[in-house]
Amino acid sequence: MKQLSITILALIAGMALFTACKKTKDATYVSVKQTQIGQLISGDTLCGAINGTMVSGKTYLLTCPVTINATDTVLMQRGVTINVVNPAAYILVHGVFISLGTKDSANWITVSSITKQDNVNTANNPSSDPAFTSSNLWLGIQCDTDARMVVLKWTHLEFTGAVFGTTPPMSADKSGSNSYAVYFTNPNGIFVFEDSWLYGGVDDGMRPNCKFIIQRSTFEKEGYIGGDCINPKQGGVGIASHNLFVGTATNGTKASDKGSSLTAPTTQCDYFNNTYVNGGYRQQQTGRGGDINYEQGAFGQSYNNLIVNCKFGFRIVPNPMADTAHCFYGYNYSYGDADSIVDQFYPVAYYSKFVSTNIPTPVGVIPSTDTLGEPYTAHAWVGANSPEFVNYTYLGSSVNINIDYVSGFNFQLQSGSPAIGKGYTGFTPNVPSGIIQDPVFGPTHISGPGSDIGCYQSSSSTTLGNQH
Repeated sequence: MKQLSITILALIAGMALFTACKKTKDATYVSVKQTQIGQLISGDTLCGAINGTMVSGKTYLLTCPVTINATDTVLMQRGVTINVVNPAAYILVHGVFISLGTKDSANWITVSSITKQDNVNTANNPSSDPAFTSSNLWLGIQCDTDARMVVLKWTHLEFTGAVFGTTPPMSADKSGSNSYAVYFTNPNGIFVFEDSWLYGGVDDGMRPNCKFIIQRSTFEKEGYIGGDCINPKQGGVGIASHNLFVGTATNGTKASDKGSSLTAPTTQCDYFNNTYVNGGYRQQQTGRGGDINYEQGAFGQSYNNLIVNCKFGFRIVPNPMADTAHCFYGYNYSYGDADSIVDQFYPVAYYSKFVSTNIPTPVGVIPSTDTLGEPYTAHAWVGANSPEFVNYTYLGSSVNINIDYVSGFNFQLQSGSPAIGKGYTGFTPNVPSGIIQDPVFGPTHISGPGSDIGCYQSSSSTTLGNQH
């Protein structure tokens, strides 16, 4: 950690930050030029070892695998597009990779040859969706055991999940398996994904086996017939909050200490103020998939989550057992349009407690004599307590529950939503050591607990809640 801190300070000291002033008769205007680290990457193609700064407004072609060496940094200024034109391409990080998109000028790492299919027919027939099946999917961002930092802000990361060939970029990658959008394998490294978008992928979206902050972002179409959006293992420690998950194959957020060792901390993940819609319906295995999952020694805090029409509710796994003594949760809001959904708000055969602060409360519906994991019936919950999204056509109907995209909908809360003001703010999220708020080398700001349940907040504050 000491070495990482020294490196960050050296990088900050070496950054070129410029200001220019222009004085008029009435006022002085100050403009701040964009961050530049090292040389400008002025060519059109990216291939092999690269370092320096990608220029604002420029489109680069990723034509073959690229490597960011341990002593190097690559930075994308705002308004940069990386168009992946080779399915065998990936970004292999040993050093530092930073994307500084902005709300008004986002960055893109995408495949322009793939056309998005955001419609009901494709949602109900995922085998026809190129987000899962295109031969042009690529191999994502692979962060090796010496990777120090990846920071992605206001960045669209799209169409990953291609199959690794016989020589994968990292030892953790498996030949013949589908890639993840981001795979971070250094428990002492730092990963920040804020105000960004992850779209399309065949397996897990992210495996941040590191220190991470994932906040205020949108996840669509993650996992074809399996896969989670955020799936830390092996000592991943961090926060995922104020994110929107729509149409995930399995879980939006999962935590498992599988593969941990004495050199890595136990997986500790706080998942709060997230919104999960239509999760779990492409997962082929029984009893899996929906929204939040803790298993195999992992633990953390989960409050203020909005879970809508997901196949299964909040899940604590008994085998392999999560660290139930250190799992703290409540004030989670569930909604379902069918008996098959509401009867799994507390998944059968799992250890999720009947928490009285949840909405709807189990008090008076589930008998106090019921045992954790035993079947129950709660028909009264069907269609009750609608969260009242601003615009979501398929709420209140049991058809078309497989919607897996955001386009055309608005999952913010109407002014009269019963989820407003019901959040719990009396807990302190676990911010991993070494992560500091910073406009370049860290989260711009860390969004704490919100007083409204879900990822959107009715407050006008820009430091809380999803801004998409």
